[in-house]
Amino acid sequence: MKLYLKGEKCYKPSCPIEKRGTNPPGQHGPNARRKAAGGYGEQLREKQRVKRIYNLLETQFRNYFEKAASQKGVTGENLLTLLERRLDNVIYRLGFAMSRRQARQFVRHGHVQVNGRKVNIPSFQVKVGDEVAVRDKSAENTHIQGAFQTSGGRGRPGWLEIVNPDKLVGRVSALPRRDDVDPEIREQLIVELYSK
Repeated sequence: MKLYLKGEKCYKPSCPIEKRGTNPPGQHGPNARRKAAGGYGEQLREKQRVKRIYNLLETQFRNYFEKAASQKGVTGENLLTLLERRLDNVIYRLGFAMSRRQARQFVRHGHVQVNGRKVNIPSFQVKVGDEVAVRDKSAENTHIQGAFQTSGGRGRPGWLEIVNPDKLVGRVSALPRRDDVDPEIREQLIVELYSK
């Protein structure tokens, strides 16, 4: 399944997943007989998929789930909201990076500021009204500029807006809703897995 981990390469026809098709990897790919995943297998695969999309370790993901479970509302939607509000994900969604991994690196290297203060923690949770910007020194970085120029085809979710495209400043205008997240994610399976 395509997880869009390789930046812009995943949006082009030259994507390795597109070339390979639906065959599983390995020497016996097209001829491999595989058992259909049962209930637990599906739940585990979904959890692993979301974990890899957001580039998290198991303990971090578990902590997000426990925080989501303790909040009011639907646990699965709370989990996705917490994951979407991570600073590295916001940088990726605003189009300042080609992938979430690159966005994480930009944050760790100090290229990002929130409300005028430098933040180098990728898991920083943004709030409604926060201004997320690329620092002035980093605005001419060719990787950031290139990502911003090519991010138009990817689309920007409705809960984020670009305030100043010249200075690369964005704002969190609302909390992310379920509609803003990848519709292929089946968060109910993750909730079922952790509820056992």
